Parts: sequence; C-alpha cells; structure tokens
Amino acid sequence: MEDDSPIHGGLEARIAAAIEPTLTAMGYEIVRVLIQGKQTPTVQIMADRADGRLIGVEDCEAISHAVGAVLDVDDPFPGEWNLEVSSAGIDRPLTRTKDWLRFAGQVATAEMSIPFEGRRRFRGIILGADEEVARLRLEDGTDVALPRADMRRAKLVLTDELIAATAADAAHARGEEDAPDADGGDSPFAKRN
Repeated sequence: MEDDSPIHGGLEARIAAAIEPTLTAMGYEIVRVLIQGKQTPTVQIMADRADGRLIGVEDCEAISHAVGAVLDVDDPFPGEWNLEVSSAGIDRPLTRTKDWLRFAGQVATAEMSIPFEGRRRFRGIILGADEEVARLRLEDGTDVALPRADMRRAKLVLTDELIAATAADAAHARGEEDAPDADGGDSPFAKRN
C-alpha cells in the first residue's frame, strides 16, 4: 500500500495535505479530517500513532499545537475557526485500507454515497479490504465488496468483542505479557466464539 491516506475532498483534502508531513514527522497518522459549520468552522482532526500504540491526551495536545501552527500559516479560512484533535476511539471510522485489515473479524457499518446493489447502508463482519473495495459478510451470510470510492462513511460497531479486543491491545501495548486476548489467542482483534 503505497498511499494509504484517507480519502478527502475539497478543503478537507487541502488541510490533510498541509498537515500530513508535520504529523508524519511527529510519528502520527491522519485517520480523518472533517470540517463542520459555516459561520465559525471547526476542523476536526482524528489521528493515530504510527507505532500502533494508543493515543493519549498528551499526543492530542502536541498534534493540536503543531496543526494549529501549520494552519495559521496555510490560512484555509477567511475568519475565525476552531480546531479539535482526538483519537479515533473504539468505534472508530474506517478510512484506510490498514484500518479494514486491522479490524478484520469485527462488526462494521458502511454507508454509500450512491446505492450499491439497491441499498445505501450495510452492516456485517469485516472480511478485509484493498485500495478499491471493502469486503463485509452481511447478517444474512452473503459477502459484499463495497467500492471504497463510493463509500460516504464506515465505522466499527461497538460490541463486547471489540471492547475486549481493544482492552487486550492496550494491555499488550503497555507490555503486559499476561494480558488476556479476546479469545485467548495471539491476535488482540480475534473474534470470540
């Protein structure tokens, strides 16, 4: 995967392009850039640590200072604007191929910009993804390959399995050797039976 950056358009793409080199140099990756509001826009930056460890308050503060400085120079808005920086969270958006692959076996929802096979909303178990499609096993047992270019949004669904997998991943990241996996196996994202 040469470029596994999230897909952005318009001003969000401009902001992502402006801040990405700085965040990469700091050891972070962009999960999503979202602009909300018109009068006083809010730029929401969602980020991950490049090393895979969980992002903390100190990380968000460092990102906020760096991104604020870059955007003050780039000046994407004519007037006042706000900046919010956060981690992706447990029920995170799925914006990159690596997100889809990392959370294979977990439940996700996807909403399409244009209908795919007669519908816009899908829910199922993540089977994987590549740059072109994301694959889900739907609740009726059928598999679907959704075109990522037509995907409006996708995110993980908060389930007991996801919570257990996230807790196991956090324990492993802290170096706790005896951290319980969600299913007792090697993968912190393995599904429980």
